[in-house]
Amino acid sequence: MSRVIQVRDVPDDVHEALRAAAAAQGLSLTRYMQLELEQLARRSEAVRANASAARETQARVQGSVDRRAILAAVHEGRRD
Repeated sequence: MSRVIQVRDVPDDVHEALRAAAAAQGLSLTRYMQLELEQLARRSEAVRANASAARETQARVQGSVDRRAILAAVHEGRRD
């Protein structure tokens, strides 16, 4: 079942930018916002999953690894 979301107090410039983006893709503002909200929900889900994986990994290694160390390891792995 689909739900209704109402957003109030959207600034005029934001509304116009969204309307223009929808028109540029040949979509109604409603359809454009549906697609944007779907993408936002997927990104949020991915962020939660990544955070969960990071917490689980830190618990397994019983320590904390910072972002720089992770990125360095990824970049090093790509060079091999």
